Amino acid sequence: MTKTALGHLKVLDLTRILAGPWATQNLADLGAEVVKVERPGPGDDTRAWGPPFLRDANGEETSDSAYFLSANRGKKSITVDLAHPEGQALIRDLARQADVVVENYKVGTLARYGLDYASLSELNPRLIYCSITGFGQTGPYASLPGYDFVFQGLGGLMSITGQPPGTPGDEPMKSGVAISDLLCGMYATTAILAAVEHRHISGKGQHIDMSLLDCVVAVTSYQSINYLLSGKVPQRMGNAHANMVPYQVFRCREGEVIVAVGNDGQYRSFCGVIGREDLATDPRFATPAQRNRNRAVLIPEIAAAMLGRTMGEWVERMEAANVPCGPINNIQQMFEDPQIQHRGMRLSLPHAAGVDAPAVASPIRLSDTPLCYEHAAPALGEHTEAVLAQHLGLSAERMAQLRAHGAI
Repeated sequence: MTKTALGHLKVLDLTRILAGPWATQNLADLGAEVVKVERPGPGDDTRAWGPPFLRDANGEETSDSAYFLSANRGKKSITVDLAHPEGQALIRDLARQADVVVENYKVGTLARYGLDYASLSELNPRLIYCSITGFGQTGPYASLPGYDFVFQGLGGLMSITGQPPGTPGDEPMKSGVAISDLLCGMYATTAILAAVEHRHISGKGQHIDMSLLDCVVAVTSYQSINYLLSGKVPQRMGNAHANMVPYQVFRCREGEVIVAVGNDGQYRSFCGVIGREDLATDPRFATPAQRNRNRAVLIPEIAAAMLGRTMGEWVERMEAANVPCGPINNIQQMFEDPQIQHRGMRLSLPHAAGVDAPAVASPIRLSDTPLCYEHAAPALGEHTEAVLAQHLGLSAERMAQLRAHGAI
């Protein structure tokens, strides 16, 4: 059996929707055993967020949406009612054996059930407990609910995304995916692994407080530093870059092309490709700063030249000259791209419905401990009996009692 990077870790996953499941899917991909705890009956909210839904071997829709499949592969699903005293006891017993607990309930919810970090760390001092919320565990907004859209707006990201003010379609624009959830999931994975590493030294676990809003603010990155240095509030620039020029989409004779020039050498090569060597020697455009200051003059000159050839012709010529560029693919075209196919980004994984379910691979590549893609996202409660028997030694009779009581 191939050794995995995190095959020694047990993760108790009390999350739903996207940010938390994304973090725990990362851990599952890396080989950790992830036990996902879901509500009896509906399970994770996103199971119902369709269509599309996975179809079984008979072509009938299952209860698993594409949204759910995207963030829960490689996990084991058990159904436990956290509001039921016997359900809470099961979670405490599982937490005693776990290395990591990840949860994304509203602040204070799990404390009412005795399942917060303070309670569980008494049972297992080595426990790493990651809480993911919209606003964090502290602050004036800590108790408020919220989804990705809210955080993209509040965190400033939408103010710098979209067409420039005064142009057609110039409203602030959200990302095409729930970026705050995905970012928070990635940051949470990093934080969990940092805490695991520290535990090797200290022997103790710790609490991790992750906020979707914090993650959005963090990834405004150079745009925030632009503001903090200059005092000028960044504006929406469409596909243009705040600091680098030319770095945007240009219309071609047929289609559109992305040009992403990042240094003077690339700029000179680009000017040669488009037959405007004069733009490379013009002192107004000689450095990145000068090109930025004089973009209003430079960009129309480039735009006129780009209309002379098709997108395919420009991509071929720019790639030959080592000028960063590319087409704008739709999702179908993206999966058909030879580089993406070579990298194995499209997966097909066995599902309990008797069919293979599609998945998108992790971008992580490890030479000695490759990632683990054994099965698709689990069916609701698929592993309840197996997990409770294996981890807690419960008999079939005891599980039947728990079902009768509504605890599982």
